[in-house]
Amino acid sequence: MPVICTPMNPFGGVVTPSKPGSGLAELRIDELKELLIENKLLVLRGFQSFSSAADFAAYCRTWGDIIVWPFGEVLELVEHKNPDDHIFDNSYVPLHWDGMYRKQVPEFQIFQCVSAPEGEKEGRTTFSNTAMMLRRISTAQRDLWGNTSVTYSRKMEFYESRTEAPLICAHPYRDYEVVRYCEPTDPNDVEFINHPDIRFNGVSSAQENEIRASLRQALYDERNYYAHTWQSGDIVISDNYTLLHGRERFTTGSKRHLRRVHVSGAKPLDNPHLVQSL
Repeated sequence: MPVICTPMNPFGGVVTPSKPGSGLAELRIDELKELLIENKLLVLRGFQSFSSAADFAAYCRTWGDIIVWPFGEVLELVEHKNPDDHIFDNSYVPLHWDGMYRKQVPEFQIFQCVSAPEGEKEGRTTFSNTAMMLRRISTAQRDLWGNTSVTYSRKMEFYESRTEAPLICAHPYRDYEVVRYCEPTDPNDVEFINHPDIRFNGVSSAQENEIRASLRQALYDERNYYAHTWQSGDIVISDNYTLLHGRERFTTGSKRHLRRVHVSGAKPLDNPHLVQSL
């Protein structure tokens, strides 16, 4: 089946079948990977959906080796009644990169939308293209960010880890730079469950405030930022080495249900920033 890819704004592409309801198995993975390298984000829409987590995982394995978590291959992203972490709550999730606290960093995130939320802008998954962003920032911003590293500590059910990363890093396998950053949360937000501990290194308080403000402005600049409105059956594949991602808040009790799988690249990436993992 030919791959039909329509560019999205400001980045990414929507892949649709030439015949509605066709199976994803008919698409060549090597062609999809080339499209992902070019677009950084792919939305596969209008294809036959997967009826189970096992079927979804089987498809993800065609992209590469799945990184297995303590819960298994597939994370069921649904709101919990009594969550102990914000990923299982209905709150927003700050922009971050996946695998930052783990021994291996996945190249691909693959999401399946089992059930979309009712509201059009409810619980959108957000993406910021840091390579595009770095091409637009000023020399002064680059100098300030380039001399800064950040230490992150986080404890949850699946890990207790600390990692330290420069804000600006070389892409592990391609000839461009990216930003590795997890947004600090508001410590006064008592509704946010399980705040990470985030510390800026080697800068004054005034510089930290300037860095945080300039990063937020650049990350959410509409020229670099995309918020995905889910439709049931969507498959979304993202370049985790280049993008940061998060989530917008949604109404509690929503039927929003996503599945997520982490897939290693052809060259598995051992986390270069991990300091401690328990």
